Amino acid sequence: MWEYTDKVMEHFWNPRNVGEVENPDGLGEVGSIACGDALRLTFKVDENKRITEAKFKSFGCASAIAAASALTEMLKGLTVEDAEKITNQDIAASLGGLPKQKMHCSVLGEQVLEKAIAYYRGNPADNKEEMICECFGVTELEIQKALKENNLTTVEEVTNYTKAGGGCGSCHERIQGIIDWVRSAARKPREPKLITIRNILMVEKSGKENIEKNQAGTLPG
Repeated sequence: MWEYTDKVMEHFWNPRNVGEVENPDGLGEVGSIACGDALRLTFKVDENKRITEAKFKSFGCASAIAAASALTEMLKGLTVEDAEKITNQDIAASLGGLPKQKMHCSVLGEQVLEKAIAYYRGNPADNKEEMICECFGVTELEIQKALKENNLTTVEEVTNYTKAGGGCGSCHERIQGIIDWVRSAARKPREPKLITIRNILMVEKSGKENIEKNQAGTLPG
């Protein structure tokens, strides 16, 4: 049995904004019933580009429903630009935290928001992303994003945040490869130490003095 906060249980038992906005300006869908979690988000925007209404439909666990409910509450009154800044960490924090094995529910919320905003802006969904986890429909780009935003370092953590690798396990090696690539790319090459002209002159002066001393020591007395 998972240990949920009071806020999670409140949003689960009394979810806000369930349903669908009529003639939505923003619309996003992520996941699938076959994968165990599916989420649909719709929102309405006024002439000032502020979100006036947001609703969701969800098929999933208590965390998935609570995260979607909390997200719709967070969106109301925000401009689209401000809404775009919401991360999965913000969603989880608004609920007082989530069990680590359920963090993927907050990631699902961030993903559906991104797709809804892309729809609002008229950007077509990119279906060319490479699929890494066939069991749960998780792409390489989604894994990379979760790694960078949440500082994940293990396959287990990736599974907790995205569900990738939580099925047959055949994608574990590929997930590890993505982890290694992201971590290596994050390592900045060490910058060479800068040697100032002053330091060079000091070295030259010291070397010259040593030569003069040696020469003086070889002169006949």
